[in-house]
Amino acid sequence: MEVIEFLDLKKENAPYLEPLFAAAQEVIQSGRYLFGGQVETFQSALAAYQSLPYAIGVGNGLDALKLILKGYMELEVINPGDEIIVPSNTFIATFLSVSACGLTPVPVDPHPKTYTIEPESVIPKITTKTKAVILVHLYGRIAWSQEWESMAKEHGLKLIEDNAQAFGAQWKGRKSGSLGDAAAFSFFPAKNLGALGDAGAVVTNDDQLAKMVKSLSNYGLESAGIYRVKGENSRMDELQAAFLNVKLKYVDHVNEKRRKIAERYLEQMKHPGICFPEGLPIEHRLSHVWHLFTVRHSNRPQLINFLAGKRIKTHIHYPVPPHQQKAFSFHKWKSLPLAEEIHGEILSLPCRPSLEEKEIDYIIRSINAFPG
Repeated sequence: MEVIEFLDLKKENAPYLEPLFAAAQEVIQSGRYLFGGQVETFQSALAAYQSLPYAIGVGNGLDALKLILKGYMELEVINPGDEIIVPSNTFIATFLSVSACGLTPVPVDPHPKTYTIEPESVIPKITTKTKAVILVHLYGRIAWSQEWESMAKEHGLKLIEDNAQAFGAQWKGRKSGSLGDAAAFSFFPAKNLGALGDAGAVVTNDDQLAKMVKSLSNYGLESAGIYRVKGENSRMDELQAAFLNVKLKYVDHVNEKRRKIAERYLEQMKHPGICFPEGLPIEHRLSHVWHLFTVRHSNRPQLINFLAGKRIKTHIHYPVPPHQQKAFSFHKWKSLPLAEEIHGEILSLPCRPSLEEKEIDYIIRSINAFPG
């Protein structure tokens, strides 16, 4: 067996080479590399996909989160120093977006089975300074329930979705990213819908927020030569939009490939020492798009080394939780035991759509043969 790469973007993009080349050629020959038709087309297509009225293309996923928060601050919904509740188990960008806006991240430990936060864990953390909750659809799993809406209404909170890892996931027929007040998307190349560089987007049904995000992403521009707010440069370029216009047509097919791989793993991987992701009833299978297939083992180095010996590459998402990173050491947060346990044991197995059947079979056999 040849080496099974954890991620192989050349293989992932191979089915679309011809239209991607054509898209690039069209942009190059157009002479319009910003503020052109490709971005407008993608924004319209993304809004339609999400069944929302507004989608704004921006530079990347971190900027998308920051611009939502800054937009609410300019609209005086959130004020400097306010608190934003975030999951303790997430990529550091979730925390960075909050601190970059002069706001305070308040981490909450996740549910032990879903690895995402639950309303009952959030409520004790709510204070008079709490203004929003960032829900991260981590690993591609919907972090949503009807209780979020009632909790947000009762406490006057905004619900912001970090949908970087869950493009196309659904909750009772509604797409992730369309469930809360606003959502941030990342189109980093490794995502389920990945560009060929950095790109992101904000979606919302709030016209005032949409206008503010659009302005903030372009230096604070209000009209020709007029800058009402202090913005920044975070614009989706025409080339990345062109690539995304091609790949958006195939994203549901790609997600279905991921589901089938993950379902085979869950059905056929049997190892008493390995903790596998929580499966979903067949009627809810569309709720998860399996951006990552994560397992846990108390001796992760042993599992990594065993699979490496089998020529199977893996990845750790993520080795150190954000609240323990040096960048946030000044916060002096108390221990968040579940996040710390998860980050010490979690391991992502290959679950990319380009995996061949023989590779999937081999990964399953190897996991079942693990001696640890």
